[in-house]
Amino acid sequence: MVDRKEYYSNEEWNAFINYSNEVPTPFVVINLDIIRRNFKVLKEKFPYANIYYAVKANPAVEVISLLNELGSSFDIASRFELDKVLALGVNPEKISYGNTIKKSVDIEYFYKKGVKMYASDSKADLHNIAKFAPGSKVYIRILVEGSETADWPLSRKFGCHPDMAYNLVVEARDMGLEPYGISFHVGSQQRDIGQWDEAISKTKYLFNSLLEEENIELKMINMGGGFPANYLQKANLLQDYSNEITRYLQDDFGDEIPQIILEPGRSLVGNSGILVTEVVLISRKNNTALQRWVYVDAGKFNGLIETLDESIKYPVVTEHHEERMAKNGEVILAGPTCDSMDVMYEKFKYQLPLNLQIGERLYWLSTGAYTTSYASVEFNGFPPIKPHFIDSGKNS
Repeated sequence: MVDRKEYYSNEEWNAFINYSNEVPTPFVVINLDIIRRNFKVLKEKFPYANIYYAVKANPAVEVISLLNELGSSFDIASRFELDKVLALGVNPEKISYGNTIKKSVDIEYFYKKGVKMYASDSKADLHNIAKFAPGSKVYIRILVEGSETADWPLSRKFGCHPDMAYNLVVEARDMGLEPYGISFHVGSQQRDIGQWDEAISKTKYLFNSLLEEENIELKMINMGGGFPANYLQKANLLQDYSNEITRYLQDDFGDEIPQIILEPGRSLVGNSGILVTEVVLISRKNNTALQRWVYVDAGKFNGLIETLDESIKYPVVTEHHEERMAKNGEVILAGPTCDSMDVMYEKFKYQLPLNLQIGERLYWLSTGAYTTSYASVEFNGFPPIKPHFIDSGKNS
């Protein structure tokens, strides 16, 4: 059974309920104070790292503005994110173009706006950077494992083999770029901390061989994201990640640890949000079916796309959840659209009260990341899910 108190204090929950009771569903409430706290804890646990918030996780102006005030830098995926961030007064020197898949016109656009640091993992992209962003810093993304232990894998599509990364670093130097570092991403919601050990070891090999054989001294490791949010499946504490990753860095680099960049998204904003849906329909597929189908007014196409393949398992509660769960039963949770893919959880058996009624609200906890930013524009005519923001219990 989901215990709401494991996710939110009574004060945080009451502030959310007081704000949300009269708001029509579906919507997400983001508690900015939780993001503020998460950022400060991350800085405390990794004092040697520069934080580049992954804007794609939650690109709300309110979130970006808060993190800018706290001193965060920003990992940007497109010119549209760039325009939004620059409009809020972010210094372009605090921006990294972290997408390895980009048009040459966009590289030129970033360069003209003052961005001087770019990720790459291919020859064609590197040549575009050299042509349209001459003299810029580049870091090469390598392929790492970890897909089996990450809830949302990021391997295969991004990165290159370390041998190819070596060649790209040399080529970057020869084209007048500044070979700045190596990056990797062990997968989003990575619960196996040991995945960082192997990735850092590969990075150390590249640092050493490039210095010894090419006299290229790399200065930075971008370790991406991967730190977990608090979902149904438990993960280690951030302190455990900090202890182990710091040890891995010291084992490989000793006292000469390079500049470290972290690109958190989910771990900063995930637990700041609660998505509120209404039960539209409860039905059974035959007269003797044991499982109820519970349809709600938001689904895969309107905020819950990360339930694809049941990858991310959000905690789901009802009003007075603890008292009502004494009598519960298995449900299949599905969205409202005319698409058979719009089923969030069928294999993983969620339990909800037997007396659940049409018109009740379901609360999806830890939904501050990749909900509003993934939502469709107008599938089946449903508008994008709307975010609301509170800060320490006060409307903002």
